[in-house]
Amino acid sequence: MPKLIEKDKFLDLSDYGRFFAKFISAASLNTRITPVDLTFLFGLSGLIAIYFIFTNHFYLAAFFIILKSIIDAADGELARMRNKPSYVGRYLDSIFDIILNLLFVFVFYWHSNVSIFVMLLAFFSIQLQGTLYNYYYVILRNKSIGSDKTSQVFEFKAPKAYPEESQRKVDFLFKSYKLSYGLFDKIVYFLDSNAAKATKFPNLFMTILSIYGLGFQLLIMSVLLVFQKIEWILPTLIGLNFLFFPLIWYRKSFIN
Repeated sequence: MPKLIEKDKFLDLSDYGRFFAKFISAASLNTRITPVDLTFLFGLSGLIAIYFIFTNHFYLAAFFIILKSIIDAADGELARMRNKPSYVGRYLDSIFDIILNLLFVFVFYWHSNVSIFVMLLAFFSIQLQGTLYNYYYVILRNKSIGSDKTSQVFEFKAPKAYPEESQRKVDFLFKSYKLSYGLFDKIVYFLDSNAAKATKFPNLFMTILSIYGLGFQLLIMSVLLVFQKIEWILPTLIGLNFLFFPLIWYRKSFIN
């Protein structure tokens, strides 16, 4: 079960690690490794990256940030290879992401001569950017016949757990997910409540939008760490907002 069928695929600038993710997933396919194991592994990779930023080992930090991005793609890839989607994995993935994002912006703030307001604005920015990307991307996936539909456009209540899952875990993780992302979901929905009525999102539009995917944001962090420009990271992530409202305006005006 692919994320998107061939005709709906686009150049996703945030998905540069997909090739390596498929390799990891293929190597794990006939083992006892589960997608949730990989989810915990990407969480560990993110924490190691944060440790190396604290200790000024920026090259190692950049490596583990990229590794985190790759493994982040591998857990879902393994679930699709086994044709066993998981709500536990879906929500746990998102919860780990928001926790790590908060820790990343904090450690960049700790290393930089910026105000706490800049740190909070950077965190708010990357979460809102990611929510916009996921909003349009999930709409596209749900309109793409034969694609993975574990993620839904509108999630108002906990879904029924898959047979291999615990409903109690799904309910708990769903509540945690809504607590973490509910505000960002409401803001994006308020700004473009009719997006789900669009018949198709053009490939070029989705490619431009993909700079708001978490993978691209992590790539920016890694590149600036390699060049020892840690003080540029938070302003750069905030600066990505320059396309936020133009993209929404373009969708509402030209994509129906």
